[in-house]
Amino acid sequence: MISERSDDRRKWVLLGAVGSIGGLIMLDETVVGVALPTIARDLSLPPVAAHWVVNAYMLAFAAFAAAGGKLGDILGHRHLIIAGLLGFGAASLAAGLAQDGTVLIVARVLQGLCAAVIFPGTVAMIMIAFPPEQRGLAMGTLAAIGTSFLALGPLVGGFFTEVISWRWVFWINVPVVAAVAVILWRLWRDPPRPAERPAYDAPGLASLVIGLSLFVFALMQGPDWGWGNGIIILALLLGAAALVVFVVIEARRPAPLIQVRLFAIPSFSAFSLVLFMGQFCKIVIVVFGALYLQERLQMTPLTAGLALLVCVAGFPLFSTSAGKLADRKGARLPVLVSFAVAVAAMAWIGLATAGDSYLWLLPGLILWGLGMPFCYAPTIRAMANQVPKDQQGQVSGVGVTARLLGGTIGMALCSSLLSMTGSYQAVFLLTAALMLFTLLVAYLTIGKDDPEKDANETDNEQPS
Repeated sequence: MISERSDDRRKWVLLGAVGSIGGLIMLDETVVGVALPTIARDLSLPPVAAHWVVNAYMLAFAAFAAAGGKLGDILGHRHLIIAGLLGFGAASLAAGLAQDGTVLIVARVLQGLCAAVIFPGTVAMIMIAFPPEQRGLAMGTLAAIGTSFLALGPLVGGFFTEVISWRWVFWINVPVVAAVAVILWRLWRDPPRPAERPAYDAPGLASLVIGLSLFVFALMQGPDWGWGNGIIILALLLGAAALVVFVVIEARRPAPLIQVRLFAIPSFSAFSLVLFMGQFCKIVIVVFGALYLQERLQMTPLTAGLALLVCVAGFPLFSTSAGKLADRKGARLPVLVSFAVAVAAMAWIGLATAGDSYLWLLPGLILWGLGMPFCYAPTIRAMANQVPKDQQGQVSGVGVTARLLGGTIGMALCSSLLSMTGSYQAVFLLTAALMLFTLLVAYLTIGKDDPEKDANETDNEQPS
């Protein structure tokens, strides 16, 4: 919590710092997409290796996000997040200095590991610092700050790549993480934790990391090596088996890495699926959209960044409003309406790629950017209000894991589809179909929740 002598102003300063570092992590998703063709050319990377520059980060992030959230609940967020910030800065410096693809991919893995420590804890800190009746506003503001970075990602990536050097898409991280580390050191103090701390779930973590790594590796390398390749088949089977083992372990542990019993709550599972597909479609827009604009429409990196700005500019503009709406109305209405708009937009983009014209794409990009901001903040708020304060790190980790798995699986699946078909239209239309399925699940599952009741019941379960 914020120290006792801190006033309300310090709480909002903390929110600004936390939002900035969350935005920096989002920036590392969008900024690299525009720079990817140039990075691949400069480092002589084949297409699959180039896609690993994006997916290595997201895979490490996804595999360890729940672990980072749980570790923060056990050890406290302050020192853990500051250490993660310093590691993220060092890995960013190394990525910018990389002279070959292997070094760059390793640096991206390290960035992802540090992001997994940082991101769940920052969300948990805001949930602890703000009372239940302000959490929707806080999450909306957090999303607005963070997504301002996301919105600038394509433009910043295009500018650095074309005008200075693609290496600066990584180096820009260093001064930001240093400043945020100082702010958190001064403003944040962890709340008291129970004297008896739960044991850390090492078997669960191991099975999750092994399962995800093998499964994503098989999806990424399958088109290049052949789906009949023995290594690919073995990786798929072992990865799936490890993920089944993970679920079994988590269901039996008293203090699991991920509380899989939460997924027995239909609405919690539906919200997790919404986050999964939200990130899936975002990675399709910012990575495969950037590739399409540069490879098919022959845009420069800077022009492609400008062209994609219309689809991410809505995030900082509407995220706060989405949080306020969730505080008043609950999650069902904003999530269903926003996702329906995003489904229609993605289908439009898929059909418009046949014309190879940006003007045909533009309505779909704008609609997608208007719909998605009203999806994230209400969903995260609804998930957080289902557990007490001392479990916010874990739920944040689950939410981040769902999002990052969406991006990781989306990147792997769509890379494979593009390699096999050479069709960007197939990538966008497949994404639209999966989003439509998610919308149907959400419509049938998410109930009309009472935001005041949910928030108060959460805190009454275990007073702070």
